[in-house]
Amino acid sequence: MPLYEHVFISRQDLSNTQAEGLVEHFGTVLADNGGKLVDSEYWGIKTMAYKINKNRKGHYAYLRTDAPAPAVQEMERLMRLHEDVMRILTIKVDEHAEGPSIQMQKRDDRDRGDRGDRGDRRR
Repeated sequence: MPLYEHVFISRQDLSNTQAEGLVEHFGTVLADNGGKLVDSEYWGIKTMAYKINKNRKGHYAYLRTDAPAPAVQEMERLMRLHEDVMRILTIKVDEHAEGPSIQMQKRDDRDRGDRGDRGDRRR
């Protein structure tokens, strides 16, 4: 089955348990339609770059799924209809990355990669 990654933003006035309950709810929607929730992360309340529906902040959640396309379409349809979900993003990936997402890693643990020679940069 295809692999997907989903990020959704829910309203800021929800409690943490209600926001995490949305993750479980959409996981069961996938399971009912033949897919499975591989991993999920609750990223917490974050400030957005611009207001969405008069909200400056939102609860961010991240899902890794292994599901057929009709199951993903049904989950997205229900997310769009749900009054607590403000935005969704779904990406089809070739494989899931191991370990926690970049958002959940500590800043010191992130690999910045080889930055190469800086040339004539002053020190």
